[in-house]
Amino acid sequence: MRYMLLMNYGEPAPGEIAEELVRETQEAFGAYGRALEEAGVLVAAEVLTSTESATTLTLRHGSLEVQDGPFAETKEALAGVFVVDVPDLDAALGWAEKCPGAQFGVMEVRASQTSFVDGAWTASCDL
Repeated sequence: MRYMLLMNYGEPAPGEIAEELVRETQEAFGAYGRALEEAGVLVAAEVLTSTESATTLTLRHGSLEVQDGPFAETKEALAGVFVVDVPDLDAALGWAEKCPGAQFGVMEVRASQTSFVDGAWTASCDL
């Protein structure tokens, strides 16, 4: 079953985090990604750019509306996602606990209800 490990945390201002800490964090995430790969559970991993670089789009009001920046102003924002394929929620929670992002943010773990794989939608769980 596929689970999303969503990393949410506050975005630091440019230069707010010492370069040494940035390197240490990158190394920790690299080790975490390799551990997921070696365990055979990693489907995808993405780290997102800052919310300042986001563009939002909606058709809710009958016409295309495009806006620079994030949809909502919050203290914490989605910073990245790991997609894992594991047997159950307990396994997903175990991997989320090991994620370096859990040390300075909040990890949201959600099952994938459907997945688009090999050209077709398939049910992933019975939610």
